[in-house]
Parts: sequence; C-alpha cells; structure tokens
Amino acid sequence: MIPLALVAITALHAVPQRDLGKAEGACRPSETGPAFMVQVDGLKDRSGLLKLEVYPSTDADFLDDDTHLVEKGLVFRRVEVSPAMTGPVRICVRVPSPGRYAISLLHDRNGDHRFNISIDGIGFASNPKLGWSKPKASNSSAIATSGITPTVIVINYRHGLSMRPDRP
Repeated sequence: MIPLALVAITALHAVPQRDLGKAEGACRPSETGPAFMVQVDGLKDRSGLLKLEVYPSTDADFLDDDTHLVEKGLVFRRVEVSPAMTGPVRICVRVPSPGRYAISLLHDRNGDHRFNISIDGIGFASNPKLGWSKPKASNSSAIATSGITPTVIVINYRHGLSMRPDRP
C-alpha cells in the first residue's frame, strides 16, 4: 500500500505549468534578498532536474495547484535546475518579502517534469518525516529574513512502502 502522502504529492506535482513562478523565483547574480539559499542534501545521484517550489505557509495552500495560487494572487515561486555534477548543490529562490513560507523540493531524476514515486525523490523545508498524509505547511516551512536565508533540505526516496533519506 502506498502512503496517502505520496499519492497527494504525486497528484500535485503531476501536471505543472512549467513557467509559472519562474520569473519571480529566479535569483539575480548579485541577489541580496529576501531569498532562500537551499542546500540540497542526500541526492541519490546527480541526474535529471531539481524543482524547488515556494508556497504560502498555510495547509490549504501548501502544494496547491500553481495555477490556482497565481489566480488567487498568492505566493508561488519555482526554480528548476540541473544538479551540479560535483560539490555541494545549492539553489537560490527569491520570495516577495521576509516571512514564513512552505518549501518543497523534487528530484525529478529522469527530467520528465512529473513526480514518479518509484524513482524520484522529494524533500521539504524543516525536513519533516514523511508519513501517510502530506506534511503540514508549518512542518515544511522556513522563515525568510530580509537577506539571503540559508536552509537545508534532505531528499527522501521510496524504500519499500515508505519515503526516507537514501542513507544507510
């Protein structure tokens, strides 16, 4: 049996509008903030794409369809990058103002822009343990300062019927 959280995450990441939130999310070369500098830990490999998304920190809006969020005038940011082949992997994403935001990070290992539960990985700010339902926004969020706010997200992959970091 597949945990409900994984079904919900799969559905929410299934058909994204690839350009929504990208212009607003892309950090400038000399970014001063407010922005998150996300260090990505626990990658299984350096294949595919990393898709970092920023949402409002409310349960009703966290992982909601990007089109709905934009239509409602709510915060939604997206950055997609190929992981660096060596060294630390860091992704910068701008936010509109200091405050609390929920953050998800997908490791789309085959680069098809869809969450495939059997091969892809996922992680969230504050690194909540993934269970039978989607994580709460409050457990998947971080507070942005007026500058560059560092945060670490550990990627989880499917191991049997659970999602966990790809570590022994």
